[in-house]
Amino acid sequence: MNKRSKISLRGVSVIGGGLGLVIIMLYMGGFFQANKIGPGQVKGEPDESFRPNKTGQASVQTVSEFYEAVGTVRPRTETNIEAQITGRIVEIRVRPGDGVDKGEELVVLDSRELEARLEQSRQGLISAKARREQARQAVMGARAVYAEAESGYERVRTYFDAEAATSQDLEQAESAYLQGKARLTQAEDGLREGEAGVRQAEKIVEESEIALGYTRIVAPARGEVVERLAEPGDLAWPGKRLVVMQTRGALRLEALVREGLIDRVPPGISLEVVVNAVDETLHGIVEEVIPSADPLTRSFVVKVGLPTNEGLYPGMFGRLLIPVGEHEVVVVPRTAVRRIGQLEVVTVKGEGGWQQAFVKIGRKLTDDKVEILSGLKGGETIGLWEDADA
Repeated sequence: MNKRSKISLRGVSVIGGGLGLVIIMLYMGGFFQANKIGPGQVKGEPDESFRPNKTGQASVQTVSEFYEAVGTVRPRTETNIEAQITGRIVEIRVRPGDGVDKGEELVVLDSRELEARLEQSRQGLISAKARREQARQAVMGARAVYAEAESGYERVRTYFDAEAATSQDLEQAESAYLQGKARLTQAEDGLREGEAGVRQAEKIVEESEIALGYTRIVAPARGEVVERLAEPGDLAWPGKRLVVMQTRGALRLEALVREGLIDRVPPGISLEVVVNAVDETLHGIVEEVIPSADPLTRSFVVKVGLPTNEGLYPGMFGRLLIPVGEHEVVVVPRTAVRRIGQLEVVTVKGEGGWQQAFVKIGRKLTDDKVEILSGLKGGETIGLWEDADA
């Protein structure tokens, strides 16, 4: 094949490819579908049989444009229940989904060793109190002896001054006085030691009671059990999670907001939140903005407090609507739009009567208003239907 033939075939291929692309574009645009009706085109002749009792107006309104920051509904408080001592689990009294009140028992640990230790510490306290009582009695006896020796010493010294007693008598009386004083001091020291021993024994009893109390793990607040991470027979120790709880009714949305919009979500501002599982728009208050962006997504975590709602559960998907601007849209009452197969239809009053216009609807702006993306310009008189399904 010569060079000219190669060039000719290549040119035919290019022309054929371009022609095929044009045909595909014309087909997708409906050029070959004579019966295809686009938005705004009127179907057939005016419908003389349609005389609506109610009419409405297609209006042009200014609405806000929103950036939708996706997020997850989470509890304000999520608590990891852990043991404060090491022990074998005897019983776990809750399962995921159970509601619990503050102070309700969740987990019971083996307490036999700690009960024995508590009994031993109580016996030690009884012994310490007995020793203190002995020391107190010794102090009372020492005080009596000291008082007698002091009195005898004073009496002998008086006699000695009057030359009615010898120096030997004075020395003996003074010696008895000093011995009585020393014994009293020793007895008082013993009493102080006894009192210290009682206080120490009381502390040991208190510590044993606290340790025994740790064998019964209770709910720190009213909430709901999310996870159960242990079973009876497992060994529990400080730091090991046994149960995860969350507060019910106190939820918030944690959404990821891109860095360019972070100045539009200051704490305290009220924003709309859409949770698909809940058939209503919620209004939340921005409670917290984490002051550090994720270096991979360049987004900030924004925490928005949500109102109490029976259908709202942690883990649900939600969207935070952040206003970024305004634009004009055509709005009609929801009851003006009917669905015929895959088409959305609005009945419009024209010069010749009522006719059907095919439209494309957008967002539901309120419970009774929807946005019309194409098919109407605004200002048209439209019919309303009780059985409309937009």
